[in-house]
Amino acid sequence: MATVIEGPRTPLHLWIVGGLGLIWNGFGAFDYLMSKMQGETWYRQMGMTDAQIAYMDAFPFWMMIVWPVGVWGAVLGTLLLLRRSRTAAPVFLLSLAAFVVSLIYTYALSDGAAVMGDAAFMQIVVLVGCLFFAWYSRAMARKGVLR
Repeated sequence: MATVIEGPRTPLHLWIVGGLGLIWNGFGAFDYLMSKMQGETWYRQMGMTDAQIAYMDAFPFWMMIVWPVGVWGAVLGTLLLLRRSRTAAPVFLLSLAAFVVSLIYTYALSDGAAVMGDAAFMQIVVLVGCLFFAWYSRAMARKGVLR
């Protein structure tokens, strides 16, 4: 007779966090795709000014790598979290690191802070979200919920 070893049950909060993560990070992915597919049209629909659109269009090549790593890393991290994979934690950390690099570009290496204006508040919200998902996935891995 075979013995089945089970890990801890999946707590309800993991499904709630994962579901909210799919919505939150899914919108980030949608925004990224629309930015790439529709460009200026999408930016105008989002209420961006000419200066903000020009700023986005002038991203250096390396920011065009950092941005999708952050966005798609968050989506992948959420999917891994819902699958209870412990690799969710390092993927969320990679996404967080990419977002921090984009903040450094915006606030230290370019005039993004002046151009983007009120976007600073949203960037704080996104940073808090990134920090939360990185912390939560790491905590669930430590508790053995993620395998």
